[in-house]
Amino acid sequence: MALEQVRVFYEVLASERKLYEQYFNQCGRQGFFGYRHWNKTKIVSFAADLGYSFTENELEQVWFESAPSNSQTSVTSLEYEPVSQRSYPIATQGSRHSTANAIR
Repeated sequence: MALEQVRVFYEVLASERKLYEQYFNQCGRQGFFGYRHWNKTKIVSFAADLGYSFTENELEQVWFESAPSNSQTSVTSLEYEPVSQRSYPIATQGSRHSTANAIR
């Protein structure tokens, strides 16, 4: 299932720092006020290069799901160690508006 592909992709990113740094540098850019702007097309392409298969809509669906499924961590609750001096979560629980703006 494609939604599971998205979840596994983010679990791998969370566990492999060098891979996350590539993702961070290739799929996002620094915006105003410390927001990170994530490019969904680049994320889907980055994931496809690693063998994952999902669409931008499926990616967004997982980003904004309201609760984790049974015994799985929601992508929206993941936080990562700092890549530079600052921590940039993919998306945080309850921050749909600010994260949605950062994605555009």
